[in-house]
Amino acid sequence: MSQQDLDVLVVGDILSDTFIKLLDDNAWTSESDNGLNLTMPFGMKVPFDHADFIPAVGNASNAAVSLTRLGHTAGLISNTGNDRGGREIVDALHEHGVDSRFVHLNPGKSSNHHYVLWYKDDRTILINHEHYDYNWPRFRKTDVPKWMYLTSIGANTHEYHDEIIHFLERFPDVKLLFQPGTFHISEGAEVFKRVYERTEVLVLNREEAVQVTGGSHEDIHDLITRLHQLGPKIVSISDGPNGAYISEGENRFKIPLYPDPAPPVERTGAGDAYASTLLAGLLHGLSLEDAARWAPINSMNVVQHVGAREGLLKVEQLMELLRNAPDWYKPESF
Repeated sequence: MSQQDLDVLVVGDILSDTFIKLLDDNAWTSESDNGLNLTMPFGMKVPFDHADFIPAVGNASNAAVSLTRLGHTAGLISNTGNDRGGREIVDALHEHGVDSRFVHLNPGKSSNHHYVLWYKDDRTILINHEHYDYNWPRFRKTDVPKWMYLTSIGANTHEYHDEIIHFLERFPDVKLLFQPGTFHISEGAEVFKRVYERTEVLVLNREEAVQVTGGSHEDIHDLITRLHQLGPKIVSISDGPNGAYISEGENRFKIPLYPDPAPPVERTGAGDAYASTLLAGLLHGLSLEDAARWAPINSMNVVQHVGAREGLLKVEQLMELLRNAPDWYKPESF
């Protein structure tokens, strides 16, 4: 694709997924001390329904495609292998209109590939991450975006995050949306203190908010306050079927889930759709409350499809669903 001025640069890892649809009567779930476990016959040939291969996914790629569908120019800073899988990833990014000039193909490395065991409407994901050489790209002033969207990156990338912060300090007009990944959360908020301090919009779920702050799961106001104290100006905490809580300080409100037209097919990518659509609304010049009304609609549609990308909406589709929303679908102070 031709190079354009970028609205958003998304930073994070990229991979491909193979979804394996398990038959309902050849697997089952059971409770354990570690939560719900997926169980299958061992040492046997187990039939499955079908498999779907989806290249160029992961939190960062999902967000970039979502933003592009919603009418914004989005680029991706990421790493993959210089192999067939890596070339498939770059081709898929081009197909979906994402600027891939900053995707680095690492020589001698394999591309990340996840295997998703899809059982009923949920999934267990088998993961194995390649270790890449993370190097921040060189930028011309014309490459600098309006926003950066930082999300999941592999472990042991502290120096890389220092380079990200240096870039943000060099270009103070660039706003940051931070959707922490596993590495960010497991390392602790103090390790990424400068990232939180630089964040304009922080998006995470309630369990992650507890891990980041050490606050009480039962006290949503305390969680929000603690997150603001880390630095973010806007905080969004998703809470499963309860919707999401959003705050810009004193102004705090709750947005419900948009009603599902049918039971969810598969839930991968719902959080990425939510966060990226919230940002898309802000880029469109909407108020925070109106942008918050956009976000759950894209999440709803994503879970009606297989994978994180198929159900992502264009603006006109999203607006049609918004026009047909029930009267109760609106932000309310809490």
